[in-house]
Amino acid sequence: MTPIEKNSPLQLLEAVLPHVLFDGWSRKAMIAAAKDLKTDMTVFDLTFPDGAIDMITLFIRNADDRMEAELEARGVRDMKIRDRITLAIRSRLELYGPQKEAVRRAVNILTLPQNAVRATKLTANTVSLMWYATGDTSADFNWYSKRLTLSAVYGATLLFWLDDKSEDHAKTWEFLDRRIENIMQIETAKWKLKKSFKEKPDFSHLPSAKRFFRNLRMR
Repeated sequence: MTPIEKNSPLQLLEAVLPHVLFDGWSRKAMIAAAKDLKTDMTVFDLTFPDGAIDMITLFIRNADDRMEAELEARGVRDMKIRDRITLAIRSRLELYGPQKEAVRRAVNILTLPQNAVRATKLTANTVSLMWYATGDTSADFNWYSKRLTLSAVYGATLLFWLDDKSEDHAKTWEFLDRRIENIMQIETAKWKLKKSFKEKPDFSHLPSAKRFFRNLRMR
């Protein structure tokens, strides 16, 4: 692992994280981190001018980068599509494991109305990286539909994971498997419907419309 540069945004973030458990994503946590690093608070203010939301943004983007590297290292593109997406979400949450309380507090802040736009962008970036890392090359409407679907699954699984107290988060992975199964069923149905439209429909089993209207005129 590459050493973190002194007073770099990542080093400052790493120093803040232990204090988030007790003080949340707050200025109090930043002050405590500055003392730990024996760094002037001005460094934190310049790095995170918007305070909590800037720290959370870096926290999430750093996890995105780590997830992408993890998926590449595990050869995710050689797997079946279902296994790729399952691994992407699971890896993302496992990276969050040591900072579960920090994630919980971050989610609470991001759900505030004033942070809705930032939260949407961050989630969109995460799921886009998931698809990109797993080999997705779509460029049509599927690009949007895939990301909307994955956003819903990832968001639901994240919330379940936050409240999961089972050993090794076993219940979360069961929940994720069920959500992925639902997606695969939907995608299969979409494929069958699309295929049916491409094929020439067979109406030979239906009553003759011409005969039907002729009978109407005779009555």
